[in-house]
Amino acid sequence: MTDTQKKTVLVIGAGSVGAIAALNLEVGGLASVTVALRSNYHVVKEQGYTIESCDHGSLKGFRPSAVRNSVPDIVAEKLQPYDYIVLCTKSIPDVGPTLVDLVKPALPKDNTQTTLVLLQNGLNIEKTFLATHPDTVVLSCVSLIGSAERSPGRIVQNEPDRLFVGAFPHPSIPNEKATAKAQEFVALYSAGGKTDCKHSPNVLHDRWQKLVYNACLNPICAITGVDSGRIRLADGALDGLVRPAMEEIVAAAKAVANVDLEENVVEKVINTDPLESWAKPSMQQDLEEVCQMGRSPPW
Repeated sequence: MTDTQKKTVLVIGAGSVGAIAALNLEVGGLASVTVALRSNYHVVKEQGYTIESCDHGSLKGFRPSAVRNSVPDIVAEKLQPYDYIVLCTKSIPDVGPTLVDLVKPALPKDNTQTTLVLLQNGLNIEKTFLATHPDTVVLSCVSLIGSAERSPGRIVQNEPDRLFVGAFPHPSIPNEKATAKAQEFVALYSAGGKTDCKHSPNVLHDRWQKLVYNACLNPICAITGVDSGRIRLADGALDGLVRPAMEEIVAAAKAVANVDLEENVVEKVINTDPLESWAKPSMQQDLEEVCQMGRSPPW
């Protein structure tokens, strides 16, 4: 397949999760990937990524097709619209710039060609884009992966990459069109054969199920400074902190969104991370990083 046949993909925010996404898309041979970076730009531009991955093995000097230190302005630079923009930054609505402003140079509001992929956690993250981009298909990516950026450009992935992709319902775009884009993205992401990426039409269920982990283990581990393995070994932590918090999320999913999560979801989520991996949830990693740098957390 020649480069002219490849889909063009812009990944915004290629840290621990985005770097693995860029890697999967690039090695599959069906996509040409541009990454827009910030804190790790100089290292990746000059040396490439150093990746230790349970899926891909050890890679040194991996670079996507293009490395940028800002989001490309497709109008000013006279670039063709990207086929896909994958947004991998954290969704923190109270901290500027807004995500709409962040992607604006590469995704005009009158866009009709580019599909926006939200590889982010949280609920209702698509709402603003549905309102501001009436002709843009917006996809949901729920990622289940163990990955950390130990230092700028050095990625350690110690748990397999599993990705569930589906289309957010859009008020002005037929479901068939959006579903086709989701299935195409799954094909691009899976082409390298190194990941478990599936199309999932029930994106709301997927997001609530991941929230059972994120809304509970993320803050509990961040506040206590105890990783997800040791929190299971600590006296009274599971019954006193973790299970009650998770049961609240299960109840909220039913009450707020009429989403029925599986009966055993709490125990399943508790055991998501292998005990001996001593995995630190992303919020705990972020807190430790900013404390080491002497900054305040973004929240």
